[in-house]
Amino acid sequence: MKLRRVRAVARKECLHVLRDPRSLLMGLAIPMLMLFMFGYALTLDVDRVPLVVWDQGRTPESREFIARFTSSRYFALEADTDSYRAIERAIDERRALLALVVPAAFSRDLAAGRPAAVQLLVDGSDANTATIALGYAEAIFAGYARELRLEELQRRGGQTLRPPLEVEARVWFNADMLSRNAIVPGLIAVIMMIIAALLTSLTVAREWENGTMEQLIATPLTGAELIVGKLVPYVGIGLFDLAVSLLAGRYIFNVPFRGDRPLLLGLSLLYLMVALSLGMLISVVGRNQFVASQFAMVATLLPAFLLSGFVFPIENMPALLQAFSHIIPARYFVTILRGLYLKGVGPAVLWSEALLLALFGAVFLAAAVRRFRKKIG
Repeated sequence: MKLRRVRAVARKECLHVLRDPRSLLMGLAIPMLMLFMFGYALTLDVDRVPLVVWDQGRTPESREFIARFTSSRYFALEADTDSYRAIERAIDERRALLALVVPAAFSRDLAAGRPAAVQLLVDGSDANTATIALGYAEAIFAGYARELRLEELQRRGGQTLRPPLEVEARVWFNADMLSRNAIVPGLIAVIMMIIAALLTSLTVAREWENGTMEQLIATPLTGAELIVGKLVPYVGIGLFDLAVSLLAGRYIFNVPFRGDRPLLLGLSLLYLMVALSLGMLISVVGRNQFVASQFAMVATLLPAFLLSGFVFPIENMPALLQAFSHIIPARYFVTILRGLYLKGVGPAVLWSEALLLALFGAVFLAAAVRRFRKKIG
């Protein structure tokens, strides 16, 4: 492989990209659009759950109990109602996810030492959100019941009692429990895979469609020189997208970064080469821009979004999909980014993911070079 030939092909590809506004738009603007759209729209946090309340007794005890919900950041009081019909209307119109009904006998039962019943109605249309919101409500129920039990024991024993077990929870790595701290790093991996593979999937196929491949075939260029030269400009575009994504994650989404920046740059460059090599392989095999672009979307968007652990935990997937996820490069880079961003881990932890990415890149690039033939037909 001669560097002079590679440089000539890279210069040719750079000129083509600069003269093609669609390529520049795809390579520079679309990643930023995806980052901001997904970064703001995609969230797994469940808070400010809309709540309606029917306080049938309107006593100090019932108001104190309801205040446990309204003072929590996890619930937002939408309205006070006075009938089940109003509750049903609020849930049907999606103005409320939960409805809390406190019976008139609530205070009397508490004063008499009898179990007091309350009713919680949950809209189960979104099962995941409903389950999380129900867990919040049950935690409030349990805390209120524990306090009442301790107060009763103190009145009977005449001494101050403390709970036999106190739980002090400490959250490591994402102390604020914000989903964007995990989503934004994973989103960077998805965007880089999609854009890099999509851009390079058009390179060789475009030469065949434009009729310029015959001219390249007539030159002394080898297949390796052609493919490597065509990859060079897109490395620069990918690094630009990476830099903007990292800056947006830090200064717009306020995602903390605890790892080593040179290590992040090195592993990101390795992942970028994997994505570019995959796109190049698709372009060599496809020979048609439309077919290559469609196949690139299917081969990158769905696996990177669904099977990388970016949104859905791999451990919760069926065994077959868990096994299939091992051949998805984005899976390993999502792990790398979250480890660097949230945990600040180093090469001692991430070496296996880096090794697998290097293996993927070598396989994709070697396959692209092997599949390329300097002949027509």
